[in-house]
Amino acid sequence: MDEAARVADADDVLEGETLLFTVRDDEGELAEAFCTRLADGTVVAYRNYCQHWTDVRLDKGDGARVTNGEVWCQKHGATFQLDTGVCDFGPCEGSVMERVDMTVADGGVYVDDEAYAFEHLGPSGVDKGDGGDSRIDFTGN
Repeated sequence: MDEAARVADADDVLEGETLLFTVRDDEGELAEAFCTRLADGTVVAYRNYCQHWTDVRLDKGDGARVTNGEVWCQKHGATFQLDTGVCDFGPCEGSVMERVDMTVADGGVYVDDEAYAFEHLGPSGVDKGDGGDSRIDFTGN
């Protein structure tokens, strides 16, 4: 595998947690994504935004809320199945998160998607907002 595409050691991608990273799309724009491990050991990755409000990040830099194989949008309570990316509850029910193809090989996790190139771990540094403070929030804040 191309070491420039290596996101992390495979052991660092854990079930029930998300690992935030930044990719560059084929138009040269930075975009955030997160990866996680499913219960069966498969590693999946998705673009880091809610399908309802695309300016809302699911992982704000400290990990997304993940329970029972689903990732939550903490802004409005939508849940997305991590194995398929399908929203099964909330205002965007039926929509599907945008997948980023990954490969696990040689002890590492790699971006393996023609549309994206791995840039770095962590947030993109491009402020696209987080949905603003005036919208409803299910985090208790």
